[in-house]
Amino acid sequence: MTAGIVGVHGIGKYDYYLRAGNDPSGAATAMRQKWDRYLHASLGGPATTYFSEVAYFSHLLRDPEPAAARAAALEAARHDVLAGWARNLGLGEHLTGALRSFTAWLLARLDSRAAAFAELFAPEVAAYLTDEARRERVRRAVADTIRRNRPKVVIAHSLGSVVTYETFWAHPDLEADLLITLGSPLGMRDVIFERLLPAPVNGRGERPKGVRRWVNIADRHDIAAIPPELAGCFTGVDAEELVDLDWIDFHTAEKYLGCPALHPHLRPFLG
Repeated sequence: MTAGIVGVHGIGKYDYYLRAGNDPSGAATAMRQKWDRYLHASLGGPATTYFSEVAYFSHLLRDPEPAAARAAALEAARHDVLAGWARNLGLGEHLTGALRSFTAWLLARLDSRAAAFAELFAPEVAAYLTDEARRERVRRAVADTIRRNRPKVVIAHSLGSVVTYETFWAHPDLEADLLITLGSPLGMRDVIFERLLPAPVNGRGERPKGVRRWVNIADRHDIAAIPPELAGCFTGVDAEELVDLDWIDFHTAEKYLGCPALHPHLRPFLG
């Protein structure tokens, strides 16, 4: 049995593409199999294929050998994202000096888990938000996956929640009964929120028209989900669940998909 859910992945998934021999469909299949295992471990019961497909886009955010001018622009954007993220964490508000020096100081100050996260988060978010052609290709890939599968449920993790939000707005033919965002940075000020397309109006975004219900789940201490609650930034968030996943493993899809907070929202769609 297939539950017919579409997943949209987050940061740090380029290795799937490399392991699949630079084949995005192979990367998507490997991710779908993992996400099925994660969800089945939480829900239990007979073996089920929950995900029809995971929309894969990580390869679209990478250049094998970027031109010098583009590489310099992306590096500057990476520093901007990292500095904005640090301000959301409450770090570095009073620091002055060169941005490059600040970001080097920040990465040295963070513990290994947070520093590793920052090194993934900043370049991928910067690549998505600052290159309009790349941004459109990523949204089109996600839109094609949703359109091909016509899911009742879309589950979007991390940066994937930003891509999914914009994709539903950019492609008004897309529909889903339920959108679940996991560890979403959609409300992160100075990094993502003000740069969303469409832009927030009077300081608020809005649930995409094709989404009938929106549930947001975030770990209280997830350093990507700042703020963890989205209802203060977006109209149309129907339910929010703040959870405590793992003090070490606070942002992975495995922990979020294994979270019991998903159960009451997903079970009506599992037959």
